[in-house]
Amino acid sequence: MHEGITITNKHTSEVLTLNVGPQHPSTHGVLHLVVDFDGEILKRVEPDCGYLHRGVEKMAENRHYQSSLPHISRLDYLSPYTNDWGFSMAVEKMLGWEIPQRAEYIRVILGELSRIASHLVWLATHALDIGAMTIFLYCFREREQILDILDEMSGQRMNASWICIGGVRKDVTPKFVGMVKEFCRTFPARVKEYELLLNANRIWLMRTQNVGVLTREEAINYGVSGPMMRASGVDMDMRRDNPYSVYANFTFKVPVYTEGDTYARYRVRMEEMLESNSIVEQAIADLPQGRTLYARNVKDDSPETFAAQDKKSLGALMAGRGIRLPKGESYTGIEAPKGELGFYIIHEKGESPYRLKVRAPSFINLAALPKLSEGHSFADLMALIGSIDLVLGECDK
Repeated sequence: MHEGITITNKHTSEVLTLNVGPQHPSTHGVLHLVVDFDGEILKRVEPDCGYLHRGVEKMAENRHYQSSLPHISRLDYLSPYTNDWGFSMAVEKMLGWEIPQRAEYIRVILGELSRIASHLVWLATHALDIGAMTIFLYCFREREQILDILDEMSGQRMNASWICIGGVRKDVTPKFVGMVKEFCRTFPARVKEYELLLNANRIWLMRTQNVGVLTREEAINYGVSGPMMRASGVDMDMRRDNPYSVYANFTFKVPVYTEGDTYARYRVRMEEMLESNSIVEQAIADLPQGRTLYARNVKDDSPETFAAQDKKSLGALMAGRGIRLPKGESYTGIEAPKGELGFYIIHEKGESPYRLKVRAPSFINLAALPKLSEGHSFADLMALIGSIDLVLGECDK
């Protein structure tokens, strides 16, 4: 690690090396950066992560699959339902299970509400880093609505592990349906309020346009995914290109921009919130009748309940016990708010994975920060960190 001052040319300039974080409020968690400056200009930015490491992948080897869900939920703690969903799908793939349609629709609703809630926190904190205070309060107003909806469903605002192996834990209530419909009705007007504050704001445009440009080729080479990739002109979304669950039943657009700068990443996420709202609106309107549960409270053997599941494993899930998977391996990737969230499972024997590997988009997207920062000022660094939309719990695992 660099320390102190390094003289690069005694006649022209000097490079000052400073530690930024992990206590800095704009590093979105506990991110440590080793930064070389030449005056105010960034010469090198070296991310140093790992301060929030909790060993989730290793802990999973000593727990049965269902009991790992509370740890999985807390990876990206701003979007816990997508974490549960991806992990459950990886296990269900190995079991060969099919999930009841009503449960799949509820999963989509929860996943897209999580995407909106995550993007709202991103916008609130990203704008605050740049100096826009009002938008922070506006975004948390709508996020509170989403958390109230989740509270009505599960009794818990966050990390409920409601999506679980085999479906969802319980059915939704009529009040939940009404609250979702009301949110979908009012949310587009709220997004217009955000845009009214920012889109034509001269300071916002100066701080975001042509700042942190990542070209299409660079985005592909760095392996970034999600909004960062789509803001650089890569037209890819796993919900559309590799449709999982019931996404093939919905109509939505994939926002793509070619500029690859901080403003393009802002625009992609803003439009994604509206598309997610549209998906939720379609899903709640077409919510199928029938069973939703993996087993709990189910006493009959109707095909729509059990689908391809075996009753022995369902009984074990009902009792809170572990289930035995066939020997083998599987990978499942989903389109999480930050990008491709993947779970790779190797199962040998027993009720726990031999190995669990999480493809965390925050960790992979962070690798592009040195490239984004080249030649910009220190003030731009905070805007660039915000434009990546990091969650360090997922990054460090």
